Amino acid sequence: MDIGQLNPLGRRSYAVAGKVALITGAAQGIGAALATRLHERGAAVVLVDVAADAVADTAAAVGARTLPLAADVTDRAAMRAVVEQTVQRFGRLDVVVANAGVTPRPATLRTMDPADFDRVIGINLTGVFNTVHPALDQVVLHRGHVVVVSSCAAFAPGMGGSTYMMSKAAVEQLGRALRVELAGSGASAGVAYFGIVQTAMTRDMLDEDELGRELNELLPWPLNVRITADEAAATIADGIARRAARTIAPSGWEPYALLRGAANVVLDNRLAGDPRVAGLISDLETHR
Repeated sequence: MDIGQLNPLGRRSYAVAGKVALITGAAQGIGAALATRLHERGAAVVLVDVAADAVADTAAAVGARTLPLAADVTDRAAMRAVVEQTVQRFGRLDVVVANAGVTPRPATLRTMDPADFDRVIGINLTGVFNTVHPALDQVVLHRGHVVVVSSCAAFAPGMGGSTYMMSKAAVEQLGRALRVELAGSGASAGVAYFGIVQTAMTRDMLDEDELGRELNELLPWPLNVRITADEAAATIADGIARRAARTIAPSGWEPYALLRGAANVVLDNRLAGDPRVAGLISDLETHR
């Protein structure tokens, strides 16, 4: 059974040609771009999304060796069925990318709707578990690879959107644990971190929302640098090819990620004393 060869850096490489990859949130954005890239590299791709018509259209655009499936990642039974249908169709499952996610409506912890909290945690965190858990027997059997999509939000300040940050921090820990748990089997897992990716979700959060625009203006360079969905997908695809434990893009977030323990102490203190932030929070609680 092929578990990959060592590249010049001494790391195992992993070619997806002839493998089967399952991607959630695949109707658009990063998921759709990743489906195209893995398909171009020779994989059969299962595209999963809650939007049935959209995911079918995306799969048709990607080409042959695809299977579009409509499922809600919060539905545990439905995600088990997705894995079963994948194996029935292609005979195996090698790569899983838990990409589906949503953002909350901007709100402080004091003013947020608890139902919105449950929605975000249900999709961004529980949905990742529901995606990965039923697939692990196949991933272990075929010594494959799992990617969980976290975010640089996992270690960024969370005011006004703490539910999203909490969910992504928890996904990071899920991926780290999974990496260690799979190591002895020959399978692997990695965590993908992104800063600002130019997707419909980002436009809704940072461009269309007034508070989001103001928060975005507080971000210094290079943390305000945006990448395209295709650039994000390329990062994941290349990470799979080298069984990366972590990938991060854009690269300007790397120093912050490495130094977050010290940086966040300083940053949180600075934000707590910034009158501009206090004004934004006051406006949010007054007008929402």
